[in-house]
Amino acid sequence: MSVTVPISPAKITTTKPLLITQFPANPKPLILEKCKTVKDLNQIHAHLIKTRLINEPLVAENFLESAAIILRHQPIDHALSVFNQLHDPNASAYNVIIRGLTLKHLPNDAIFMFKKMKENDVQCNEFTFPCVLKACSKLRALEEGKQIHGQIMKLGFVNCGFVENSLVNVYANCGQVGVARKVFDGMSERDVYSWNALFSGYTKSGCWKEAVALFRCMLEMNEKFDEVTLVSVLTACGRVGDLDLGEWIKEYVDINGLKKNLTLVTALVDMYAKCGCVDKARSLFDEMIRKDVVVWSAMISGYNQANRCKEALSLFHDMQKTNMEPNEVTMVSVLSSCAQLGALATGKWVHFYIKKKKLPLTVTLGTALLVFYAKCGSIENLIEVFETMPSKNVLSWTVLIQGLASNGQGKMALEYFDTMREKNLKPNDVTLIGVLCACSHAGFVDTGRDLFVSMSRDFDIQPRIEHYGCMVDILGRAGLLDEAYQFIQNMTMKPNAVIWRTLLASCKVHKDVTIGEQCLNRITKLEPAHSGDYLLLSSLYASVGRLEDAIRVRNEMKVNGIKKTPGCSSIELNGVIHEFFSEDNAHPESNIIYNATETMINEIKLAGYVPNISDARLEAEDYDKETSVFHHSEKLAIAFGLIKTSFGTPIRISKNLRVCTDCHDATKVISKVYNREIIVRDRTRFHHFKDGLCSCNDYW
Repeated sequence: MSVTVPISPAKITTTKPLLITQFPANPKPLILEKCKTVKDLNQIHAHLIKTRLINEPLVAENFLESAAIILRHQPIDHALSVFNQLHDPNASAYNVIIRGLTLKHLPNDAIFMFKKMKENDVQCNEFTFPCVLKACSKLRALEEGKQIHGQIMKLGFVNCGFVENSLVNVYANCGQVGVARKVFDGMSERDVYSWNALFSGYTKSGCWKEAVALFRCMLEMNEKFDEVTLVSVLTACGRVGDLDLGEWIKEYVDINGLKKNLTLVTALVDMYAKCGCVDKARSLFDEMIRKDVVVWSAMISGYNQANRCKEALSLFHDMQKTNMEPNEVTMVSVLSSCAQLGALATGKWVHFYIKKKKLPLTVTLGTALLVFYAKCGSIENLIEVFETMPSKNVLSWTVLIQGLASNGQGKMALEYFDTMREKNLKPNDVTLIGVLCACSHAGFVDTGRDLFVSMSRDFDIQPRIEHYGCMVDILGRAGLLDEAYQFIQNMTMKPNAVIWRTLLASCKVHKDVTIGEQCLNRITKLEPAHSGDYLLLSSLYASVGRLEDAIRVRNEMKVNGIKKTPGCSSIELNGVIHEFFSEDNAHPESNIIYNATETMINEIKLAGYVPNISDARLEAEDYDKETSVFHHSEKLAIAFGLIKTSFGTPIRISKNLRVCTDCHDATKVISKVYNREIIVRDRTRFHHFKDGLCSCNDYW
């Protein structure tokens, strides 16, 4: 049975046809004001042909303006067909067509029309140049812009205000902000459009300090500015951290009632977030009645940049509830937060969303996915994304190489580096840090030595302090401590604390007390040592049985007011991040977790696990030392993962510090006893535990 739904008269929209009973003597108002549709245009065109008024220059210009500019959503074909039939069109007719082509996103055609105008010896006027310069600006056609600038000077239009504004705009948009500034400084008179053109150029070119200085100059000169100016300046304030000027603009916005301007308030939110005032940004964000995707993205990005990643993801979930469609900027910020937290499930959902919505996998978005999968230890997804990216830059290759290196795939990282070179892609200094890290994690000492020596010869890259640090790490991890020490002594630049700290970590692994003591001595001469330095030396003493020295170093920490960074391990389940600290009872299910941990320890003891009590708290009594290592944060997190996930599901843990020897040994046995793959991301790398083995081959 069919049902007929009555249509309400209020929902029916009709366009009243234009009735021309008598064509007016002055057709301009009719053409420019009453012509609303293509049908009206055709009717007027017929009258103009019939009365031969189409040959009148002024009438033809009005008709072309209506067809090419006023009817914005219509193709420009009609206007072009009329223009091509005109006998000797004048400059005004050309100007309208050039302007119309630019408005219809056909800047190439606009420049071609300008060339045609010159070929036909039609004299340009002051209105011609702003039209064609706008087309050059859209295309960033610098050479054409320079040629037109020469014609402007030749014809004497250089002192025309809107022509000069267009010149400032084209040079600024083409990245020639120095030239734009010269044109600007040479102007006899400037209006707000002149200033805004230069501000736009500075912000597009990343000249943030110059933009801030220009605005302060503008204030000193009592020049008028508008809301467009303030948006550019706020963007610059955020980049240089000029909170004082940002606060002044905020006060100006409040006093002048400008909070209804969504773009301006969004710029304020972004400014506060980038200046580190995330809570102020959030307060302003919450006050906004209407929010678009840009302001949501700005706030999420603010949390991410402030390393408040949990809040970034929470806000993203709130955004989803509003049915607001995220854009590429949102996705990049969310992926970055997921990467820092190791939130694989949420990041995978973002990847699925990108595929579902068929969002273009740009270099920026693709690289953000690479960083995410690399930091979550998902090698298969990392390679899949890289191989499916339609275009890649040096950063994309670098992220892939670094990701493979930190996940125990040093050989594969070097193979991709070779592929990169075969494609004639020149690596940069950061790429080479990634390749040296691959050599370090995989134990490729000779390859690392050769690469370091060939950096300047093959890639014209002079080693930086980070490259020296990688070489110290390569030698130190391999147990070549004397060679590493001598390498530091022979450096062409002064070694920093990080260099000595790297060697100290290797001394702890290989139990070399003599060089380890020298390393801490060097560190304290360069900068105040932090807790990690003292803890490394203390652990080194403990590992060779010098407990009194170990306790002495710990006491020095207390005397100097140096607090130990507490070990924290986290695991993501169903989109929620659970955090654990050693011997901590803060989790609501602590009793269940500790019972599960005890059961897990008993199971792995039966399989051969022997606790390494040198990793226990020094102050713990002998009978408590085993309990101390049993309750390390990563063991609690793994036990929680075992009871909360289904059999066979991989368990992913993130640790803020380096994995200790005991937890590393225990996790290998856990992976075998429970038949689980366990991926642990610590401060320096990933450990993929499976079948009783680790991807690092106990070399970390």
